This record gives sequence, C-alpha cells and structure tokens, in this order.
Amino acid sequence: MTTHVFTDGACLGNPGPGGWAFVVDQGPWSSGYEPQTTNQRMELTAASAAVQALDGPLRVHSDSTYVVNCFRQEWWKGWLKRGWKNSKKEPVANRDLWEPFIELVNARGNVEFEWVKGHSGHRLNEAADQLATTAAAQQANQSGGIYTDAIVRGLDADHAPSSEPAHNDATHSIAVFGHRPTELGGYGENRITLAVRRQLIEILRAKLEMHSDVQVLTGLGLGAEMLAAEAAAATAIPYGVVLAFEGVELRWPDATQKRFHELLAGARSVTAINKENPKTGAEYGKVMGRRDDAILRLATEAVLIRNGNDRTLGDLQRKLERQFEDDVWIIEPE
Repeated sequence: MTTHVFTDGACLGNPGPGGWAFVVDQGPWSSGYEPQTTNQRMELTAASAAVQALDGPLRVHSDSTYVVNCFRQEWWKGWLKRGWKNSKKEPVANRDLWEPFIELVNARGNVEFEWVKGHSGHRLNEAADQLATTAAAQQANQSGGIYTDAIVRGLDADHAPSSEPAHNDATHSIAVFGHRPTELGGYGENRITLAVRRQLIEILRAKLEMHSDVQVLTGLGLGAEMLAAEAAAATAIPYGVVLAFEGVELRWPDATQKRFHELLAGARSVTAINKENPKTGAEYGKVMGRRDDAILRLATEAVLIRNGNDRTLGDLQRKLERQFEDDVWIIEPE
C-alpha cells in the first residue's frame, strides 16, 4: 500500500522565520521551524522530513515545483553530471539539503512525487500549509501519530503570516541577557554572581505570583544567561534554551562546561540555531544576532544584566526597550 503524504513550507518574509509540515490523513503528521530561512528551504525540508519519517512505498504531494520537478524532470541527474552546477553553470542552491535528500530518495527507490495546486481548497494541502505557517509564527515544533481535521481547526487565526516577530501567547516568557565574565567577577562563584542570582530569583518569584505559566528563555551563555537558568531552577520555573550553535561551551573551563551540561539537561526545551561552530568573528556575530532574535520572538518581557557605565550592551538595551517598552528589568552587577 502506498502512503500519501502532503508537505508544505512557509516563510514569514523571504528570508525570515520559517516553518515546514507534512500530513498523512489518519496517520503521522509533524511540523518544525527555522529562525532564519527561505521558502524554498522550508518546502525542501518538509518533503525530506516526510521521506525520512515514513517507511514503505510513498507518494509525496507538494505544491512546490522546485521539489517535485527535481525528481519528475530529473534535474538531479544534471546537477550530479555537472558537479553540482545548474544549467547556468552556477552552484546549485541549497545543496546542503538537496544532496542527502536525493541520496535517500534514490536509495529507497519507492518514493514518487506529485504536484498539487496550492491554496486551491485541497484539504490536506491546506492542513500542511496551516501547520507550516503556525510553526513559522510560533517558532515551535508539533507532531502526532494520527492526523485529524480537528488538529488544524483549533489553530489561532492570529498565527497568520506577519513580518513582525511572533510571540508565544500561551506562556509568559521572560528573556534574560547580559554580561559575561569578567563583569560578573570571573568564571567561578563569587559575591557578584551571588547578588545577581538573588535578584533574578526575586524577580522570578514576583512574576510567578502574577503569571502561573511563566517561563525563562536563555541562550545559556557564560555569566548572566547561565545565572538565569540557575535562578529559574531555584524557583521551580521551567526554562527554555536557545543555543547560538552546538558546541558553544567547548572553549570554557571544565567546571563551567560541567555546569552548562547540567543546566542543559534540566531545560524544558533546547534549540540550536546553527549546527556548526562559526569560523570567523563576523559569522559569530551573525549567529548570535539570530539567536537573540529567536529568543525575542517568543518573549513577553526581558531582563538585562548590565553595568550602566559599560557601552557594550547599550544597543541591546535600546532594542529591548523598543520591543517591550516598560517590560524590561535592568540589573546592575555590583
């Protein structure tokens, strides 16, 4: 029996926050997201995720000619023959996604592709579109074992595409940013870290009295961001972690790495913006900016740990105040 799966991708801006989804009627369904991507990459990711997740003979229904024609018109054969160059002798876009996907499809030998007109009222295509759009707006994953129409029927209309950062309305999320050592007195425990952690705990306890669904969002970076996770754990408040890249901790002292992994294990959720370690300072700055943006899209308010005489976090403070206005707490390490 052939399984029919419907896939779709969405992007709030191109590039921008993206989402992908696949749906099997009365069968598995899943959606996911990327903080900064393109529509083509999300369409491709959706189809690839479906092929990876579903066994047996498979027919992928997609409204993306980019995905379907690669296999129906065998574009991939020309790409391989020309050494991953397109007909214009230019590098094939999105090769990092295409290459493993094409290898998987060819290895299986039981995957077909069929184009479906998008936004034409097809029930399962519309469902995949709505799930992908919601994933892009919420920057959250969803999945299940049996798809029914009730799953998309209840999706909030507020999750429609927007050029503005999306917020997670289901949870009151407090983003924490701030200084690293040496502003906090170094890598180990000291008078400054004790004082900052204590102030964070006081703020979180006050917020918990106001919002039963409060959570902390942190990049789990050195100093202030690790203290945020520790304060959340001390007050029994869940915290989510958004890492700039996998291996961010590898250059830290051994004791700090150990504490990092303990805090990572206690997180409600963990997301990595980049899988690879940035190779240059410019790449590092871009990845960190994407990480901050991903956190802010989900945040309701923010805490910034910053010495007022230090200019390095001035731009970040102004950005937070523009987004959250009065909902920004400033803690001075002293």
